[in-house]
This record gives sequence, C-alpha cells and structure tokens, in this order.
Amino acid sequence: MAVPLLARGVQVTGIELSAPMVEQLHRKVPSDRLPVVVGDMATTVVPGEFSLVYLVWNSIGNLRTQDEQVACFRNAARHLAPGGRFVIELWVPGIRRFPPGQAAVPFDVSDRHVGFDTYDMATQQGTSHHYTRRDDDSVRYGQSNFRYIWPAECDLMARLAGLELEERVADWDGSPFTSDSESHVSVWRKPRSQQ
Repeated sequence: MAVPLLARGVQVTGIELSAPMVEQLHRKVPSDRLPVVVGDMATTVVPGEFSLVYLVWNSIGNLRTQDEQVACFRNAARHLAPGGRFVIELWVPGIRRFPPGQAAVPFDVSDRHVGFDTYDMATQQGTSHHYTRRDDDSVRYGQSNFRYIWPAECDLMARLAGLELEERVADWDGSPFTSDSESHVSVWRKPRSQQ
C-alpha cells in the first residue's frame, strides 16, 4: 500500500515488525523517500501527526490478544492529527457457517490450494491452514495464527481510543456493509477537539 500511495504523491511513514521486509521495501523505494520504523503496530511511535493511519489485509488479527488490539487502536489515535482517520480492512469470521460440532470452515478449495480456518470460540483465537499443491505435485503446508475481531468490538476499541465511527462499507468498492458481508472497511475519525 505504501508504494502506490507514494507514487501518487502521498507522503508515507511506516511501521513494520519484520526487518527483512523493510529491507525488501527499501530495495524498491529508498528509506529517505519512505521512512519505516521497525517495531510492532501496538506500541511503536513514529514522529509526527498524520491525517491517515491504516491497517489493511486483516493485519490487526496478527495481534493475538484483545489488550494488544486495544493498544493498537490507541496507538493509531496517538498518531492522528485532529480530524484524522483510522482505516481498517478486516474480514468477518465465517463462524455463521459453523454447524454444531464442526471444527473448521473452508475459505478456498481449488485445484492448487485448500485453505480452512479453525476457531476457538472462547478465546477468539484462530488458525488459517493452507495446503498448496506445487508443480511437482508435492504439497506444502503452512499456517498462520490470528485473533478475530467483530466489527462491533472494533467500534468499542475505537471509542476507548477516543475515535468515532465515520463509515463502514463491505469492501473497497464501497458496497454496503450488511449482515451477510464477509469483510469490512471501517473508518474512524479523531474529533477535531477533545472534550
């Protein structure tokens, strides 16, 4: 996201947990044009105030506890100028497709990939499982762990951080968010004056 924004003339500063990912980014764009601080999104502070802070591709789910996710909302608010916006792109867990006793929900079944999520309903912890068929017909397995968050829980975290919900849509195309939506793009705004 940072590189296309920069190409459109938007100044961008980033926070990235992985130093090797920062190195890859700086092979594309020099660090003097796109500064990035290595650290976590819940606690790392960068200099300045911003009109926009964003988390895309479900990345807030990488924070594995509610406390870390609340801290992330507070950290975003800390970086926003008055009137600034915090935007999150996040999927809605497929738990509605969970019949009693089922252990997993598939999200992709194709010739080259099978993916499914397993959930712990008590802790909101989940694991995405990926089985990918390679060209030599061997299969590679990978997994990633996450904590899922409902849109209403995001709204509460935002309120705790002093932010107000401005808009929620189902996707970047602006389609309406409904009870059947499988994702959301939510925008919270920092008030121009704190009371």
